[in-house]
Amino acid sequence: MIDSRVIPVLTATSADQAERACRALLAGGLTTVEITFRTDAAAAAIRRVSSMEGLTVGAGTVLSVEQLHAAIDAGAAFAFAPSTNAEVIESAHAAGVTFIPGAATPTEIDRARSLGCTIVKIFPASVVGGPAFLRSVSAVFPDVRFIPTGGVTAENLADYLAVPSVLACGGTWICAEPELTEERAREAAAA
Repeated sequence: MIDSRVIPVLTATSADQAERACRALLAGGLTTVEITFRTDAAAAAIRRVSSMEGLTVGAGTVLSVEQLHAAIDAGAAFAFAPSTNAEVIESAHAAGVTFIPGAATPTEIDRARSLGCTIVKIFPASVVGGPAFLRSVSAVFPDVRFIPTGGVTAENLADYLAVPSVLACGGTWICAEPELTEERAREAAAA
């Protein structure tokens, strides 16, 4: 599902913007993108870029069953949430799509595990303790892989990726300035 250790997080205001960003990501060597459901353009953006060759597209900030189904219908291969919602997880399992819930505490990680999730998004990673937090929770949840987002930057990316239980990192910095997307993707891919 995720073929890159760095997942750009894109909040698209239009399908055209998403396409331009994703072309820059591919040119920079990144092949996975998370398009957030923070704008009304999310489903159209996912629909537009999900057919791009070589790109794996997921949905982010999926907070409801309705958003999950909109993401799936648009072509999302996976979905992320900043929290753990049992109803959304059950719907994702029933639909056969990978859903990665979010957590910020050991209790929330354990809840996600109890709902059958072995990959958990840690959000907001930098606020809850960064790589040190991930090393600590990895010791008590050895069966869980983590995808930290929220405060991951070009400067601290290597520290996060050095934690063995970190599957990948999500980052908004890559697409934050459209004219720098390809360059930042290239730098992140090299990391």
